[in-house]
Amino acid sequence: MRLNLKAMTLTAGVIWALAVFLTGIANLIWVGYGNAFLKIMASIYPGYDADGSFGDVIIGTLYAFADGAVCGLIFGWLYNLFAGKS
Repeated sequence: MRLNLKAMTLTAGVIWALAVFLTGIANLIWVGYGNAFLKIMASIYPGYDADGSFGDVIIGTLYAFADGAVCGLIFGWLYNLFAGKS
């Protein structure tokens, strides 16, 4: 069975973007929530500071979508490569 690369790419992008978005929103509501996670994301995504503003949440979400989509595409491509060999 092979994976649909478009579906895998979009699914991974949306899931990772939701994880970063929801953590960012929770951090705005409950100050300090997910600080370690958000600081790690800030160290990876240029321009994202994790300073507790809504603008940063949006920037982090966009970066996370792109990052998740690329990872999903690579995962799906590798899966299909190995699934086709057997």
